[in-house]
Amino acid sequence: MRTVVLVTTALLLGTLLGTGCRSRTTPRDGLSGDGGDTVIPELYGEDGIPLDGQPFDLTRQRLEGTAFEPVYFGYDSFQLAPEEVAKIERIADYLNRNSRTVLIIEGHCDERGSNEYNLSLGEQRALSVRSYLVGLGIAAERVQSRSFGEERPAVQGTGEAAWRLNRRGEFALYE
Repeated sequence: MRTVVLVTTALLLGTLLGTGCRSRTTPRDGLSGDGGDTVIPELYGEDGIPLDGQPFDLTRQRLEGTAFEPVYFGYDSFQLAPEEVAKIERIADYLNRNSRTVLIIEGHCDERGSNEYNLSLGEQRALSVRSYLVGLGIAAERVQSRSFGEERPAVQGTGEAAWRLNRRGEFALYE
């Protein structure tokens, strides 16, 4: 009986550990560092909004005419580059001056990697910007994130020149 329990435990443990790993010969736009939570693509609709609810409330209108520069990310990363922080601080300043305005941060990736993987990475990118904004004093309930993964490239094409512009966070303001 003890042998059966040990074998069953070993098989379950092996299965659990095996499903958390993925082998690739070369890294492809993946997470470096701690990785964080995985986003399951079935939780998102075609517009990138979580299927379990709408962002904020349905009475809010998207603000047109107010735009912020995208925040760009390095290959295989959701870490904020020092040269991108000033862009986020300008958004925080705007939100502090416009207390009724809420923000959705949209995370994007280049075309490398699987759809599921890029949705996860896009979400991690959006969440890193969100965390920075909350750290600057913006109320967490005023900032949401969503991921489009690779589905909405800023530019078409392959190669680093295109990929660099597609690894980004963009901003949608609502009032």
